[in-house]
Amino acid sequence: MVRDLLRARAVHNPCAPLTFRRHSSSSVSVLRSSSFSSSIQSLLTPKALLRLSIAVALVTIVLKGMAGYITHSMGLISDAMESFVNLASAMFALAMVTIAARPADEDHPYGHHKAEYFSSGFEGILVVGAALAILWVSVQRLLTPQPIEQVGWGLALSIVSTGFNGALAWTLFRAAREHRSIALEADGRHLVTDVWTSVAVVIGIVAVHFTGWLWLDPVLGIGVALNIIFEGGKLVWRSSQGLMDEAMPAESLAAVQATLDGFLTRAGGGTDAVKAGPIRFDDIATRRAGQRLFADLHMHVPGDWPLQRAATLRDELEQALMDNVPGLRVTIQLLPLNMESRAVRMAPDA
Repeated sequence: MVRDLLRARAVHNPCAPLTFRRHSSSSVSVLRSSSFSSSIQSLLTPKALLRLSIAVALVTIVLKGMAGYITHSMGLISDAMESFVNLASAMFALAMVTIAARPADEDHPYGHHKAEYFSSGFEGILVVGAALAILWVSVQRLLTPQPIEQVGWGLALSIVSTGFNGALAWTLFRAAREHRSIALEADGRHLVTDVWTSVAVVIGIVAVHFTGWLWLDPVLGIGVALNIIFEGGKLVWRSSQGLMDEAMPAESLAAVQATLDGFLTRAGGGTDAVKAGPIRFDDIATRRAGQRLFADLHMHVPGDWPLQRAATLRDELEQALMDNVPGLRVTIQLLPLNMESRAVRMAPDA
């Protein structure tokens, strides 16, 4: 091989110095790194992460339960009770994500993506229920304060379990953005609430230890419960909005509009969706169902266009929209420029 290189140099440029390119090994390393990253990402599926969430919930139940038992701290006991909610929520979320992943069928032609909203709503309801229980027990403890014992061991166990929850929440948020999964996002937000709850409890226990104010522990439990109720209410609200066909996120809608503007410009119609010609778009309606986004719109074209030309343009637009907006399913109705759909004409009378 070296002899061939020397011969090639002599033929093409005898005076040029002989150099060897050394980037092949680095290219192989990059490929291996990319392959490894892809393998890791393929393992971080919603189902796998929710199974991991179940495992972490079991570990934190043990750690926080032991911390609450040895310290008799109402704050730590409340924190442990919330971990049971984490476990139930993760199990239900796993079931709903499994259902949401099913393909469309005859009874559900648009798929099963909305199942994830049931997970988010169920988790919110459980969170509120647990918070009410914590609130009740904390009030009882406030009326009859009890001393906190073995603070060091209790804090150590609580901090370890908080670290597990924090790492898992960060992973869930990243995966939720990648998979556009509200179930993963809800589980992550719940865990973040749990992390801040644990931090507040740890600070409170340290304060009780140094000040001797026994009433501070149940007051922290009440504060934790109120915060959990607030977060649970937000989860239930988000779930209800999804079930009522909330519009797609603003960034996705902006990408849809930018794609339509690009087609209008190409067709010489400017960027005004109402006045553009020779084509225009109107009656854009969007909704979100779990990981899937849906958009319906009308594309008006000159009435004398051949059907093949209009259908070809519509096909190009559909492909461009799906390329620019991940997870989008779009339906485009073709109409002549001088005609509105029957649904639009009937809208004022509805």
